[in-house]
Amino acid sequence: MVPPSDKPPTEIDGAAVLKTARVGHLPAARTGNSRQVVADDQMGPASYLAIAKYQDEAGVYLFYCDQSWVVMADTWHEKVSDAVAQAEFEYAGISAAWVSPNAV
Repeated sequence: MVPPSDKPPTEIDGAAVLKTARVGHLPAARTGNSRQVVADDQMGPASYLAIAKYQDEAGVYLFYCDQSWVVMADTWHEKVSDAVAQAEFEYAGISAAWVSPNAV
C-alpha cells in the first residue's frame, strides 16, 4: 500500500489544479447522496479531491483521487463554486478543507 501524499500536485491529467482537499483526516462524512460507478463497480470514498481546469476548456473538473493522487473518477462543473458545492453534497464538512495551491 502506498502511503498518502499530503503534497498536492499542481497538475492532474494535464489540467491545472486550482483547489485540493484531503478527505481522510477530516470529520467530513460521506453523505451517500451520490455514487461513482467505474466499470460496473461502485467506487469507494476518495482520499483527496481536486478541482482543476484544462487550459482550452470551459468549466472545471472535480477529480476524485486515491491516496497517491491517481484519478478514480471525475465530474464536470461550469464554475469552481459548483464543484465545491458538489463536493459538499457528497462529503459533508469538506468545504472547510479546501486549499488553493495553484489558484488562478
